[in-house]
Amino acid sequence: MIKKYVYGTPIPTDAVVQTIEPAEGPVQYLSELEMDGKILFHYVMEKDDIVYGLGEAMGGINKRGRVYRSFCSDVPDQTEDKESLYGCHNFLLISGMIQVGFFVDCASEVTFDVGYTSPNMLNIKPGCGDFVLYIIEGKSAADIVKQFREMIGRSYIAPRWAFGFQQSRWSYRDEDEIRDVVRHYRDSGIPLDAVYMDIDYMDGYKDFTISQERFPDFPAFVQEMKAQGIRLVPIIDAGVKIEPGYEIYEEGKQYQFFCKGSDGSDFVAGVWPGRTHFPDFLNSQVRMWFGSKYKVLTDCGVEGFWNDMNEPAMFFTEDGIREAKEYVQSFDFATNDPGQFFQLKDKLTGLSNRQKDYESFFHNMDGVIVRHDRVHNLYGSYMTRSASDALQQLLPGKRFLLFSRASYIGSHRNGGLWTGDNQSWWSHLLLNLKMMPSLNMCGYLYSGADLGGFGCNCSRELLLRWLGLGIFTPLMRNHAAIGTRRQECYRFGDTEDFKNLISIRYSLIPYLYSEYMKACLHSEMLFRPLAFDYPSDDFARTVEDQLLLGESIMITPIYEQNAKGRYVYLPEDMLLVVFRSSSVRRYQVMKKGLHYVSAAMNEVPLFIRKNKLLPLCRTSQCTEEMDTSMFEVIAFADRGFEYSLYEDDGTTTAYDSEKNYVRFAIQETEGALAAASDKTIVKLTLY
Repeated sequence: MIKKYVYGTPIPTDAVVQTIEPAEGPVQYLSELEMDGKILFHYVMEKDDIVYGLGEAMGGINKRGRVYRSFCSDVPDQTEDKESLYGCHNFLLISGMIQVGFFVDCASEVTFDVGYTSPNMLNIKPGCGDFVLYIIEGKSAADIVKQFREMIGRSYIAPRWAFGFQQSRWSYRDEDEIRDVVRHYRDSGIPLDAVYMDIDYMDGYKDFTISQERFPDFPAFVQEMKAQGIRLVPIIDAGVKIEPGYEIYEEGKQYQFFCKGSDGSDFVAGVWPGRTHFPDFLNSQVRMWFGSKYKVLTDCGVEGFWNDMNEPAMFFTEDGIREAKEYVQSFDFATNDPGQFFQLKDKLTGLSNRQKDYESFFHNMDGVIVRHDRVHNLYGSYMTRSASDALQQLLPGKRFLLFSRASYIGSHRNGGLWTGDNQSWWSHLLLNLKMMPSLNMCGYLYSGADLGGFGCNCSRELLLRWLGLGIFTPLMRNHAAIGTRRQECYRFGDTEDFKNLISIRYSLIPYLYSEYMKACLHSEMLFRPLAFDYPSDDFARTVEDQLLLGESIMITPIYEQNAKGRYVYLPEDMLLVVFRSSSVRRYQVMKKGLHYVSAAMNEVPLFIRKNKLLPLCRTSQCTEEMDTSMFEVIAFADRGFEYSLYEDDGTTTAYDSEKNYVRFAIQETEGALAAASDKTIVKLTLY
């Protein structure tokens, strides 16, 4: 059951698609307190309550013990003290004696104090008095998530090629460098489906331009790559360079399509191109205009995009520079007060993404003028909507790859997300794992992190272990920053281990794609904490470094340096499968309980649940070469059961058909178990 409570005059956010009438009477579960014209909500948590949700956030799967600030933020250093990241996903779920969910649909800042100030108190503080509060009651955590997901609408569905391995770096500067990357992957036998083009493919960092010097015949180059099974995925940034003669700038200026300053002039900030204007994505005409510009690239054969810098990120504003100059000029270098030196440092390092600057420009929301900070969390979401709406027109009936850095619930219908500029830290490998179920709860199923880490220098061991998680995430992309160690898989000496690990991904794609599609189509989760399926198991409720993935398997990535394995908790008897490649693996039936599982640096463990099966196809160099006419089946069974594999063409939007399901079964005949399927089963491994 869902109840809706309206406060003030909320700004539409596009988050909810169901029609829900406002409830009458007092709000249930939450206590209200009004302070300075704002509402503060309180919820008293029981000692054993788990708090799930908040999508992209620091901390664990259980959100207790931290403060979270919902305000889309450009955060290149995701350290433990960060209260906000790139996305804002204001959904919380209390799971204990009571099961209840809260969604605060608010376009501006919201603070969640989840047992930080007081261990048993959840405090929710919207940053303004205009918002909608939804309260969701259900019989289980999974039931509440399903209700919420149905309320906010079907998740974005990616093409199947986007489940292949993808390579990126800031930046591959020209077509010869991209050719070199592809050649090394193909020569090494390491599968690959896409290469990304960061900001240096553009002419002067200008959106929807291509450097003629670096890519003299871009349409021909796109086709050259496609002939090798490679898609090119260019970045699109939110800012438009101020440059007379540049078409996007001239049109935006002519039609008043840019965000405005308080004096009515076009707002200016410094980003990659230098002095920049921001398109007003909260205006429907602007969305149509900006989205139509993707045609420049789709006409070249591009089928995927990566939207970035759309919090929006600002390196500086002219006001900020002026204030910093005045401060430096007035600074007394003769002082003996060390505090002044720290103030000077903060003044200069605090030029980026200032709250003061976010309060200094305005949007025209189809006739309603709104200050940016009141709608800040919608900006990146509406950029994604702009692209998605346009691509559906430009590529009718065809799926496209689209994901974004900044997001708000609602953008999950238009694209996926990646978790931004992480670091080559072991802690960020674990953070990647813990974010996946929280993102799924909020509708983001096509998601992943920069494998190996974006910043810092990645080691061979860290990349191998991170790939051991990445082979399971829908978005599997290796991405690194300029100035860091080159971390393409062939850069670390012997490539056999990388070839073998990524080949595992390609043999798993039919299962991963199937479970992803079923989760999208039925408003379910792809990644789940153990407690969702084993709610009465007290130990399972505490486990945060293992996840259930789809119907059949549990993943247990290794996330510690120099580890030879790890401890794993089994909430029931399971079959351990340790992969060394797509075809080389070992098996062991393990009883319910705590076990130590050995796994070398080049091995990946997973567990198959009781009376479940895992279908595997032959590995391939790219998704277009996948052969799904024949399967190997691994099953753990003591009785007969069936499994439905979802399979479609992977490219069109014709995914709502019962014909897209393929039956696999373990059948019992005369006391013996055997496999049967609509597909050819070339090998059965049955325990």
